[in-house]
Amino acid sequence: MTQYNVTGMSCAACSARVEKAVLKVDGVESCSVSLLTNSMSVEGSVKSQDIISAVEKAGYGALLKGQKTSSASNENMPIDNEMSHIRRRLIASLVFLSALMYVSMGHMMWGFPLPSFLAENHIAMGLIQLLLSAIVMVINQKFFISGFKGIINRAPNMDTLVALGSGTAFIYSTAALFAMTDAQLRGDVNSVMNYMHEFYFESAAMILALITVGKMLEARSKGKTTDALKGLMKLAPKTATIIKDGKEVEVSIEQVKKGDVFVVRPGENVPVDGVVIEGSSAVNESALTGESIPVDKDIGDIVSAATINQSGFIRCEATRIGEDTTLSQIIKMVSDAAATKAPIAKIADKVSGVFVPAVMIIAVITAIVWLLCGQSVGFSLARAISVLVISCPCALGLATPVAIMVGNGVGAKNGILYKTAVSLETAGRIQTVVIDKTGTITKGEPAITDILPFNKLSENELLKIAFSLECKSEHPLASAVNRRAREYNLTPYDVTDFKTLPGNGLTAVINGENLYGGNFKFISQHADVSDEIKSMSEILADEGKTPLYFCKGNILLGIIAVADIIKEDSAKAVSELKNMGIKVVMLTGDNERTAKTVGKQAGVDEVIAGVLPDGKEKNVRQLRQSGIVAMVGDGINDAPALTAADLGIAIGAGTDVAIDAADVVLMKSRLSDVPAAIRLGRATLRNIHENLFWAFIYNVLGIPLAAGVYISLLGWQLNPMFGAAAMSLSSVCVVTNALRLNFVNICSPKRDKK
Repeated sequence: MTQYNVTGMSCAACSARVEKAVLKVDGVESCSVSLLTNSMSVEGSVKSQDIISAVEKAGYGALLKGQKTSSASNENMPIDNEMSHIRRRLIASLVFLSALMYVSMGHMMWGFPLPSFLAENHIAMGLIQLLLSAIVMVINQKFFISGFKGIINRAPNMDTLVALGSGTAFIYSTAALFAMTDAQLRGDVNSVMNYMHEFYFESAAMILALITVGKMLEARSKGKTTDALKGLMKLAPKTATIIKDGKEVEVSIEQVKKGDVFVVRPGENVPVDGVVIEGSSAVNESALTGESIPVDKDIGDIVSAATINQSGFIRCEATRIGEDTTLSQIIKMVSDAAATKAPIAKIADKVSGVFVPAVMIIAVITAIVWLLCGQSVGFSLARAISVLVISCPCALGLATPVAIMVGNGVGAKNGILYKTAVSLETAGRIQTVVIDKTGTITKGEPAITDILPFNKLSENELLKIAFSLECKSEHPLASAVNRRAREYNLTPYDVTDFKTLPGNGLTAVINGENLYGGNFKFISQHADVSDEIKSMSEILADEGKTPLYFCKGNILLGIIAVADIIKEDSAKAVSELKNMGIKVVMLTGDNERTAKTVGKQAGVDEVIAGVLPDGKEKNVRQLRQSGIVAMVGDGINDAPALTAADLGIAIGAGTDVAIDAADVVLMKSRLSDVPAAIRLGRATLRNIHENLFWAFIYNVLGIPLAAGVYISLLGWQLNPMFGAAAMSLSSVCVVTNALRLNFVNICSPKRDKK
């Protein structure tokens, strides 16, 4: 996917026009234009210059993301710069608008005093209004340049509506001023006074000022939607302390190379991704995972850029730099998601493509109908101008992307990364969640669950004997025994003649006696196992545990049961998913007895066991026939199933292959983040529906009101200035509603609904 910055867009009609133009280029497979970020993502085998040419022919500008332009245009600056430019324009407009309103309405309606040479000189008053409104129009010339450029390129936009509304009011008022001069020459005082009421100079200027107010509020609100992304960017360290020729040297982050050794002192940020080669510490990784509890780091552990070293001094080797660091990948993921388009946005896109031309036609029809009904030219034009300035394609264009951007930001803060807008929307529609067992529901590493000593041995004595035998083994089950023994600070006995018997167990000699460890079949060849102990081991096996038998000579010493235990939050996560009305299926390659035991502990609805990687994919495809399916996994063998699902969710501690194949990445490696991801998807989807409803209902009710449909029914009549104010506020309402997503507690199940 190639990303571009697009300049010159002012509303949803513009983004629809750009998208349509680029899709016509040969080789383009897909194109998504974001009005929120003024960006465009294009997929396909096509030259960048061809894309840029297509955008320019459509009347806009484009350049590859990351490139700089020498253009002095202020049309699409970064939001912070755009805000300051709009603010200056607004302040200048309000200064001249205040003087205009004093002359036109203050004096005429409320009798505010004027100099004697103006008080009775109506033509001079008209000229002053013309000059002041013209100055406001020059200050806001952007609307006219962009608006009429849109007409020339046969792509009218919101600026076109504003320019036509303000321009029509100004031209009509100017014509009335010239007619007033003729009446003055003829000495027709009554006509002169009547023409004073035909001036709409204040409307021409007020429309521009109010729309500018709306643009400023909109830019400010849009800025807040990208706070999460800007916050991530600010986390990126600027310098690093590396070891060069045996000395510590501080260099800019761009100078760090893969393989360089860098040091991080307590309180400092880790500059790039690396591996600890000396020292130990506790590192705060909340910037990446949202988890506030520091993580202990020792030699061989991985550290990531932008995390904070909280205690010890560590020396690390750089493994990933620049755009390859975890932080950079997260920033890219959040940015890419904002640049893509959710399927639900297609409704608004279709409407936006024809919205502005339709409004222009409605405005013309409105003026004609009122003229035919016997109303004055001034009244008819006022209704047409109101239609032009109340219509708001921006609200339609912003309804989806602002919610997607805020939703992605909330996800990033909580360690949940959505790769595209589609994945965020799909998360809100999930009906079935398929979860891999090993490493997802369970910890993925065996652990001791039971220690059953016989013949008057204590648990620690049995564990020490087992440790003496297993410490020389590389078997995965041996690691569980070794880990527990080290936790208890046990020291193994010296053993000799250690042997591994594949498929059976281990043997060694301790103090001149043979020591055996292994499965029931192997141990029963060396020691008598009573029916009571057999029954005990069968119970353990039914619970999904693997019994390890140990004997010395022909004396059975005891049983140590080992199992891949479920994570602390697995049962809670499954329970929350079920309470959300979601079916939960556990999918595993493990044997059926163990799988059912783990499934029962976790509380899943269905267990599918003994499945190979290609079988996982097949099962996911079958489940998709009855609803929208999410697959949660962490291993290479899960990648096909993650790709086959409607939504692939990768546990962050999993393999790169699984993460690449997934649509959502859970940085905290917690299953409890699956319901949180779905909650956020549902909240975002609900917010989009609210935004689209407001955008459509505003225009459906506002345009007839502006046209004067309710005058005969209810006596409601809309002044063009109030129409402009309503237009400005409509976009602000949509963006503000999206910002409410920041207050959604995605970890709380209190508001879950089936």
